[in-house]
Amino acid sequence: MTIDDLIENFEFLDGWEDKYRYIIELGEKMPPFPDNLKTDEWKVRGCQSQVWLVPSKEGEKISFRGDSDAMIVKGLIAIVLMIYNNKSPSEIKAVAVEDIFAKLGLEEHLSPSRRNGLISMTEKIKQYAEIL
Repeated sequence: MTIDDLIENFEFLDGWEDKYRYIIELGEKMPPFPDNLKTDEWKVRGCQSQVWLVPSKEGEKISFRGDSDAMIVKGLIAIVLMIYNNKSPSEIKAVAVEDIFAKLGLEEHLSPSRRNGLISMTEKIKQYAEIL
């Protein structure tokens, strides 16, 4: 699924209760995340819940795997990965992620701590794009 598909799917959902359920479902569909990667090395700072993001580079493209101990956050990770996976470092830096979050309505419907965590995730991905 692309981020455009996700935005379109969000438009068809009635209220935020349905959208939250959908976000949780996205997290449930993520591939299993190995416990041996749940270390401080891969932990994202600034998130209320525990969040891990692991990059891998193949050619010019960077992909990410992620996990969280919170269901809604795991779904938010799934959204972040839809936005950033399989992009080059320059493509990652060029993403207008705030615009995407606004189209999804995440800015106004997430708690301040969840929004901060979302920002921390995107900043961590941009840091990986700098060093990989």
